[in-house]
Amino acid sequence: MSCKIRISSLICSTVWLYLLLCTITNAIGQPAANKPNIVFIMADDLGFGDLGCYGQDKISTPNIDELARTGMRFTQAYAGSSVCAPSRCSLMTGKHNGNNRVRDNVPHGVYLQPDDFTVAELLKQCGYATGGVGKWGLGNPGSWGLPYMQGFDYWYGHYDQDQAHYYYPDHLWENDQVKLLNKNKAGKKGMYTHDLFTEKAVDFISKNSTTPFFLYLAYTIPHFSDYAKKSPDVYIVPSDEPYADRPWTATAKNYAAMITRMDSDVGRIRLHLKELGLSENTIIVFTSDNGPYTDVPEPIQFFNSNGGLKGGKRSFYEGGIRVPFIVNWAGKVPPGSVSPVPIAFWDVMPTFANLTGYPAEISTDGQSFLPLLLGKNTDTTDRVFYWDYGHTRDEYFQAVRKRQYKGIRMRSKNGETNFELYDLLEDPTEKYNKASVFPHIVAELEKEMDKAWTYSADYDPQRNNR
Repeated sequence: MSCKIRISSLICSTVWLYLLLCTITNAIGQPAANKPNIVFIMADDLGFGDLGCYGQDKISTPNIDELARTGMRFTQAYAGSSVCAPSRCSLMTGKHNGNNRVRDNVPHGVYLQPDDFTVAELLKQCGYATGGVGKWGLGNPGSWGLPYMQGFDYWYGHYDQDQAHYYYPDHLWENDQVKLLNKNKAGKKGMYTHDLFTEKAVDFISKNSTTPFFLYLAYTIPHFSDYAKKSPDVYIVPSDEPYADRPWTATAKNYAAMITRMDSDVGRIRLHLKELGLSENTIIVFTSDNGPYTDVPEPIQFFNSNGGLKGGKRSFYEGGIRVPFIVNWAGKVPPGSVSPVPIAFWDVMPTFANLTGYPAEISTDGQSFLPLLLGKNTDTTDRVFYWDYGHTRDEYFQAVRKRQYKGIRMRSKNGETNFELYDLLEDPTEKYNKASVFPHIVAELEKEMDKAWTYSADYDPQRNNR
């Protein structure tokens, strides 16, 4: 009995200490009066070429295209990784794969910890109301990685990234409460998660319209659905409109309809902001967590979802990590502007710190792109961008971009290494491996790879390969 009492006391003390630290850190930031609201919308597996403003000619995306027409479109923006969990971790923590907590989709159980500092915590300390809707993937119930322990005042959606493969689950989470979706019981498809996410996003904006707010809207569209195991239609959507009469495959119709449905909801959110008088003081960011799905032919072959770039999801070729990235900020971002300057997900945290005047030093691998948004030049000539993936598999991959050069190193369990080098200025589709032509650049990029990676016991290849 005494042992149980001591354990219980230890748990209570730990929770009390955590809440005390939250109270102390919340006092760091100043009130966010007159600071812009932030709506950060992220699609799931949406390719660089899936939007009209990035060259798509089959799928209708007028509302997102309007965001670009009246804002800034980045042509060399990079996700945090080529798969969802590490990409989202880079976005939340401002660190690349070599330094952040969650570096791969597996093993499950590697989640954010109390000492991880997130974008939501930063903005909360600056006086923002913080809300998240959609797909999380950085912590499950019983862990420290849940959104409401990582700076979010409110969360609605999926915690488990595997559950997010389903568009008609029988439950979702609202903070620490299970919300049953009774119309989806026993395999029924009565409640489509994307529609629920939009409703909760609109509701969050309404409830926080009188205070600066940060809304992280992580849609699951157009992620492949596990219903494909029972159906040839891997993208499940309530209606194929407006593509029902097209002479396309069912999968192609589903894929296009999902993206257009999301586009319509982006328009709905913008209209809601306008109706509340918030349009002039709200930044809207739209992006995707990684490149398009490659295991069915429609995204790459039919829709050219990777925009003609090489590869897609799970690869470190440009098609796997280069993503659409649009920033709209009325009166601040020059309308119709296009930036070719490379940025990455880990730049979001320092940008928001810069934007809000966050007074404390932050630990980040990124740099603020706020000057770019305001139409100012920024020297990024010698910036190094780093990614890695596959820590628990027989093979793992590393990639570095420095200047126009992109290096990809593939290392197998038995120690064999293959290195590919591309000049993205002359060869943006990565057709010509120049590793044998420029060995000095290979050596330079390999040094950057070795420098960028830090040890993590959670992803020790030797431990996980036993």
